[in-house]
Amino acid sequence: MDIIKRQSRNNLNNFHKLGQLLLLLITIVFFSCKKESNSKPNIILIMADDLGVETLGCYGSDDYKTPNLDQLANEGMKFENCYSTPLCTPSRVQLMTGKYNFRNYIGFGLLDPKERTFGHMLQEAGYETCVVGKWQLLGNEHQRKLAGGKIGMLPGGAGFDDYLLWQVDDRGSRYKDPLLHKKDAGNELYPGEFGPDKFVEHIESFMASNTNNPFFVYYPMVITHDPFVPTPDNAEFANFDPKGGTNDPKYFGEMVGYMDQLIGRIIKKTDELGIRENTLILFIGDNGTDRDVMSSRKGNAVKGMKGHTLEAGTHVPFIANWKGTIMPNQSNPNLIDFTDFVPSLLEMVGQKKLNGDGVSFYPQLIGDSSAETRDWVFCHYDPRWGKFKSKRYVQNTRWKLYESGEFYDVIADPMEEKSLSVDELPEEVQLIASKFRKVLDDMR
Repeated sequence: MDIIKRQSRNNLNNFHKLGQLLLLLITIVFFSCKKESNSKPNIILIMADDLGVETLGCYGSDDYKTPNLDQLANEGMKFENCYSTPLCTPSRVQLMTGKYNFRNYIGFGLLDPKERTFGHMLQEAGYETCVVGKWQLLGNEHQRKLAGGKIGMLPGGAGFDDYLLWQVDDRGSRYKDPLLHKKDAGNELYPGEFGPDKFVEHIESFMASNTNNPFFVYYPMVITHDPFVPTPDNAEFANFDPKGGTNDPKYFGEMVGYMDQLIGRIIKKTDELGIRENTLILFIGDNGTDRDVMSSRKGNAVKGMKGHTLEAGTHVPFIANWKGTIMPNQSNPNLIDFTDFVPSLLEMVGQKKLNGDGVSFYPQLIGDSSAETRDWVFCHYDPRWGKFKSKRYVQNTRWKLYESGEFYDVIADPMEEKSLSVDELPEEVQLIASKFRKVLDDMR
């Protein structure tokens, strides 16, 4: 009888051990699957509106305080030579599709509905996608008329699962009393509130709802574009009437500061959610600063040149931060243009590179010294807006060749006041100009 009891106890113990082992295996499998499902990094791509390189402290601004962006740069990688087009829609179309504008630009304020964006591509890679901020890609009646009746793209059709946007199918205010378009709700007015705050609140909510899913947030900010108005940090905000036509550059500095605060809120939220180390944060400007703004950078006066193909119209900030992956305190001198973002994001998430114009900078982020880098950036600028003329050019960090034949040393002559005779320059510079001519020929 004792033998039977002992045998029963042994069987019970073995069964208990087997159950513990089975539970351990289930736990391992569960967390392995969970780890696998979250192995893709979250991506937050922030693009300020009308913000040249001279406006950030980390790039040498003498006038504006940007502590959150400065810290983001200090804890990550700051690119010294990122170039956009001089105007918002051309830059956005190029950024979102990875193609130069002569391939797919159909008009100002329009995104060709036949195009595939990084929203589509990241959806296919398993990402939840969200866009907040400035849309301006569907086109209003005037813009469509200028484009021969062509219609742009809605955010849902552009690869975004969620959105809260200004200027989808109606304009309204972007700042105080904003008129915003929300998915499944349409246009809604927010009396007394500040548009940029609403966008960040939406991002915070979206991130909190997707802590267990890889997500992509694209935040084309409405700030610091004119009209230049008081922010909620200013006592004038309470009684400010956005319909009064205020547009004073004296407010530009506080708008830069408020933009920086908004980015600080997004960073703080990734920390609170425990996802900071699995989140790549990218910050850029879409083009140069407004022409009504005068700033100082490293002791030199800089007039905003939005719309013009000068250094102050196209040289924009680019900061990449991925805590624990991108080494801190890096200043990257390599050339970047806006076609490079699509292949970089695709390589990062393990997707096959599509046929496009860009060069992936992802290897540079993770310290791969053998990575391909650019010898030049190209710009096809055909804005079809305002009085700006179409121009095509190739440049590196010093030399710039226009299709017209004008050739400039943009370090010595950033305002491009004196075109140089290539034949009179040293042989090594002539070789650079010859290479640039070939690029222009190849880009027809």
